[in-house]
Parts: sequence; C-alpha cells; structure tokens
Amino acid sequence: MSRRLSAAVLALAFALGGLMAFSAPAAAHNATTKAHATVTGTGADVRVVLDLEYDLLMKSAWLYAEAYDAKERAEQLRQLKKNHAAVIDYVTRRFAVAYGDRPCTPTPVGDAGVRDRENVAYAVVTLGYHCAGDGGGEHAISSALFPDAESFVHSTETIVGYTLDGTTGSAVLSAANPTLRTGEHRASHQIGEFFLLGAEHLLSGLDHIFFLLALLIGARRLRDVVVTASAFTAAHSITFLLAALGIVHVPAGIVEPVIAVSIIVVAVANILGRDEDKLGRWRLPIVFAFGLVHGLGFASALDIDEKGSWELLLSLLSFNVGIEATQLLIIAVLFPLLVLLRRTSAVRWATAAMSVPIVVVGLYWCVDRIALSA
Repeated sequence: MSRRLSAAVLALAFALGGLMAFSAPAAAHNATTKAHATVTGTGADVRVVLDLEYDLLMKSAWLYAEAYDAKERAEQLRQLKKNHAAVIDYVTRRFAVAYGDRPCTPTPVGDAGVRDRENVAYAVVTLGYHCAGDGGGEHAISSALFPDAESFVHSTETIVGYTLDGTTGSAVLSAANPTLRTGEHRASHQIGEFFLLGAEHLLSGLDHIFFLLALLIGARRLRDVVVTASAFTAAHSITFLLAALGIVHVPAGIVEPVIAVSIIVVAVANILGRDEDKLGRWRLPIVFAFGLVHGLGFASALDIDEKGSWELLLSLLSFNVGIEATQLLIIAVLFPLLVLLRRTSAVRWATAAMSVPIVVVGLYWCVDRIALSA
C-alpha cells in the first residue's frame, strides 16, 4: 500500500513539474489583470489616476500591433501620445464617477505616462472629473475596465483607494460589484473584499506558492512546518506593511529576481540536505530573510504607497490575513501527504523529484526577470 501511495505522490510531483514548466512563460502576462485607481477630491472636483496594464490597454482600445507590442519605454510613451484620443475614449467609457447620482464629466489631465509593476509596464492615465450638484450628494465610482466580453483577460478587478469629501477608504470593484458608493461602503465590506483579494493574490502568485512548496518538501516534522511558517509570516508581514504604507520602497527589478532566487535556494537545499541539524540551523534565518523580500512582492499588488496613510491599515491587514489563511490551508492539505511519503523508502528520491522542477522554473524566472529589468 505504501508503494502505491509513494507512486501516486511521485506522479503528482511530476505532474506539478509539468504544470510549472507550462505555466512559467505565462508569468510575464497573466490571464487576468488588476487595474488600480486613486481617487481624490471634494464635491464637484474629482481627480482620478489610473494604472492600467499597457499592452492590454492598447489591445482593448483596438489599436494596431505596433502600439501594444511596444517594449521600449520611449516607444510606449510615443504610442500613448499618438493614440491619446483612442485611449481616453476607451477609459472614460469603462470608468465613471458620479455625484448625487449625476454623472461627472471627465477631462484628460496631461499626457499618459508609464511605470512598472512587478516587471510589467502600466500606463498611467490621469483624469479630472467635473461634477454638477448642490454639494449635498455622495460620490459613486464605477469600473467596467477590461471585461470578460473583450476576451483578452478574465475576472478583472479594479483596486480603488479614495479620499473624497474627507472620507478615506479602499475597495475592490469587479463585474459582480462594479460600483462603490462612498456613503454606503462599510468597514465590514472592506474587510471581506481585501481578505479575498489576499487569498486570490497568493493562489495566483505561482512564485509564492512554489516557495511555500519548497519549504514544505524540506520540512521533516510538524514542528519544522510551524516554526518555518511562523518565521515566513512574521518576516513578510513586516515588509508588507512597511512597503504598502510607503515607508520602505525597493524597485520591482530587484524584488522579483530575488524572490526567484529564494525558490532556487530552498529547493536546492532540499536536494542536497542530509544532516537535519545543519538544515535546522540555516533554515530559520534564510527563510526569515527571504520572507522579508516576499513581503515586498505582496505589497506591490496593492499600490498603497502614501507615507503614513494609516487610514488604509484595515485594508492592509485584511489583505495580509487573506494571504495567511490561504497559506495555512495549503499547508493543511499538503503536509499530511508529505508525511505519508516520508514513511516510505523512496523519500530521498521523491524529495529530489519534487524539488528539481521547482529549481528549473525558479532559474527560468530569475533569468527572465533580470532580462526584463535590464
């Protein structure tokens, strides 16, 4: 029976390796995307800064390949300027602000810019909205950016951070819940939104999952898992909060390759490790150090980077708890299977069989991310 279990788990390991190899190239452009909106203003005057994935925006605006295939920053800026009218038309049809149930009129502010998010180019579009009304209404923010019907991506979410009429908050808009009304948005709703966003970010972030898998494969006892997971949690929670609040900033061109390196280091240690005592001595400090880097990667998903913006702390904590809950769920599902595997004679060979594909994909990501940031 143990041999059959071992064979089944090993088959699962090879399948996972194939999945990782297949999905690795997709890391540069996922099947889904997140738009980011920063909304500020009072009453009749509202300012919106949108961060939208560059090539997706140009495709959605139905522009030619020379526009969405542009890779050099100067050419991207040139294409945005050249196709300014088409870009603004697309964005203003898909993103709206209302005041007292009356639509606000959008006007572009300056030329669009470009900046990187996790080694992906994002167009930065700024709009000014003039709102009619007597000053007694509430604002409504709606997003239908990059819908499933366009067939380029699916399940788009728009992360909104707003300061309107002295009220500060954040929300996640989706096809199911496309509109935020400032007077109706409650803290309990906000907690749920960002909890789910944190869970989704971990599940869709293959690099974070592979790092966790590498840690689990190398753990020998339940105590190892608890201590290692606690060190990783403490470390990434520290840098996540510091980075999300704008207190610490490290460029994605540094963070992303180091995350890939962390996967390689832990997986290689699983293959070479033979002395459990020596393994225990390096595991905690290395995991803690790499956890600090992973926290910077988690924070990049939110773009809450205003120094001292403690009003958004609730969103940050909810997002982080979502990450932790999902991490614990993965551990609860996989560690018992690994315990059964270690009771067989194939444990050393199986550890290598599961770790080698992780090393290969980690190397691919490392090279690819360094090339993208060069």
